[in-house]
Amino acid sequence: MKITPKNILLHELIGLQVEVLSSRNPSHVGIRGTVIDETMKTLIIETEKGRKIIEKKVATFLFKLPSGVKVKVEGKYLVGRPEDRLKRRLKYW
Repeated sequence: MKITPKNILLHELIGLQVEVLSSRNPSHVGIRGTVIDETMKTLIIETEKGRKIIEKKVATFLFKLPSGVKVKVEGKYLVGRPEDRLKRRLKYW
């Protein structure tokens, strides 16, 4: 299945380009790079200056899909183990 803005939560995020649009931690805002790993509560982003660990729950992300489309995702929808996102039903996405 091709990754689209409507089904981004059901896909693997590793390898996607990402930018942190907002965060409770102001030093994280503006971080951009490639997602290299994902845990239950964090995204690990490879930037030009090294790896950064961003907490999902308190941030808003802008993902660039392989098709070039950019998708804004609130981190609260990403919280949980990546493999469990497939099982979760979202009413309003």
